[in-house]
Amino acid sequence: MILSKSTIKNITAADLKLPSPGELDLPEKVLQFGTGVLLRGLPDHLIALANSRSEFNGRIVVVKSTANGRTDAFEEQDALYTLCVRGVEDGKKIAYNQVIPAISRVLSAASHWDAILECAANPEMEIIISNTTEVGISMVKDNMHASPPESFPGKLLAFLYHRYKIFNGAADKGMVVIPTELIPGNADKLLAIVLEQAHTHGLEAAFIDWLETANHFCNSLVDRIVPGAFNREQRLAIEASLGYEDELMIMSESYALWAIQTDSDLVKSKLSFANSNPEVVLTDDIEKFGELKIRLLNGSHSFACGLAVLAGFATVKDAMENGSFNNYISSLMLDEIVPAIESSSISSSTAAAFAAKVLDRYRNPFIEHKWISICMNYSSKMALRNIPLLFSYLDKKAAVPSLMSLGMAAHIAFMRNLEYRDGKFYGKTGEVEYEVNDSNAGWYQQAWVENGADKIVQAVLRNEELWQADLTRIAGLEREVNYWLSELQNKGSQACLAAVTSKTTAD
Repeated sequence: MILSKSTIKNITAADLKLPSPGELDLPEKVLQFGTGVLLRGLPDHLIALANSRSEFNGRIVVVKSTANGRTDAFEEQDALYTLCVRGVEDGKKIAYNQVIPAISRVLSAASHWDAILECAANPEMEIIISNTTEVGISMVKDNMHASPPESFPGKLLAFLYHRYKIFNGAADKGMVVIPTELIPGNADKLLAIVLEQAHTHGLEAAFIDWLETANHFCNSLVDRIVPGAFNREQRLAIEASLGYEDELMIMSESYALWAIQTDSDLVKSKLSFANSNPEVVLTDDIEKFGELKIRLLNGSHSFACGLAVLAGFATVKDAMENGSFNNYISSLMLDEIVPAIESSSISSSTAAAFAAKVLDRYRNPFIEHKWISICMNYSSKMALRNIPLLFSYLDKKAAVPSLMSLGMAAHIAFMRNLEYRDGKFYGKTGEVEYEVNDSNAGWYQQAWVENGADKIVQAVLRNEELWQADLTRIAGLEREVNYWLSELQNKGSQACLAAVTSKTTAD
């Protein structure tokens, strides 16, 4: 039995949340560009939850824009799919399955462009969301009159212009546009490109005024790990327990955040799905959410990834099952990163609460997050995410952060004795080889050869091309990183982690 509207009444699985009949026939209120797992695992899920509580009462028309524009599975299943939520909250495992009925239909831009434009005539459709990858929000030469336009901004311009014409430029018929692409100022950038394309096409001034005044482009930040489809063996096992087949089944962690920037009461009234979903935050400034994420989640990842690989941990889950590593990452966040990011907009309690959620996410036993994947572009991630933390901690505490220094030492050790073959760099810990996927790997290889263990820390820290600063000028940093590098080389990563545990326990 395949999941669909006609078969859903026959599903009797006890461990499954099913939609009510009314949720399957709600009006279309949202146009979504993208069918990816992030959209289906976050915004679409949150809209479905709101619908189940009679808070939003609207469904989503999805536009599939990729070259492979087939929508067969969505059509066969009436756009229904199962979301399997797996995670940890407040130290407790969370696991449930839910059939998501939020999507009304999926239209291929390549073959259903006229039907997509027809959605512009629907007065109830007031929201556009997107995730077309970071490349999707970029300026390309396009023809908005093509069927369809090539780019996402071109498609959006064509849709909005069609709506403008249908409703004769009515001020109350603008759209709320919420891109979720993972770039800073995503809505600001999207609006700038759409405006540029409108001018390029010579569209009338009245439309451009309507575009800027009647529509609301809202920056947003999404945060949820959505690994997507299960492997075949896992999917078959879940399908057997649920009693139906679902080609569109996906998995996500339980944590979710969708921060949307707006100070408009009108926009807030249209985004009523936020009312009963604490995961949706409507705020006049999403910057603090980005800061929390990049420093506590991404930053701690980058400080710890090399250390974890050198200690022999394959996945985040494996590492968090080790008491010493668990203590290191917890102390790193709470004792060093939280004080570093405390500000007028981020209180210590807010940062600590976010850190606790990050630790729950790290402990998620259902997600296989490989440390070596986190080490990709290691040096640039350290520069972007962690060097600002280092300076901030120094500024506020007037001391060198020991656990950050251990993370820097592990980064340098990770790059030691690299071997280049077949166009790739490889490192080694014990008898285990790992690939170093980093644009600066060649520099590190040469630096280790030229400087050796005695001077490598100085060479790395003073490289202004890496860090945009000479870090040897920070009093005490070179000494602390040298200490930890020596410990890593002479005693090993596990011993260093144990030493951190002993010190923090004593403190």
